[in-house]
Amino acid sequence: MAKMQKYMVVHRDTTIPWEKVEENWAKLTNFGNAIWVQTYFNKKKGVRYCVWIAPDENVLKTIFSNLDISWESLIEVEKTDPDLWDQKKG
Repeated sequence: MAKMQKYMVVHRDTTIPWEKVEENWAKLTNFGNAIWVQTYFNKKKGVRYCVWIAPDENVLKTIFSNLDISWESLIEVEKTDPDLWDQKKG
């Protein structure tokens, strides 16, 4: 199995009805080759920041293209937490 990477995907589309966004979320919960972790969103501005785990970005691009979901950016990311850096101060 390919090594899984974490990706941040930005979706920004004020023309899509919110009901369609929620319909797409229901479709995205069950993909064997990629895992939707979470989404931060601002409904009023039509912006969504989604965290995914996938073997590579092409897997995500294929999923979004097949479901006609646009994206503004898709980038591999890593995570850090304030707690980690607080511990390193001492």
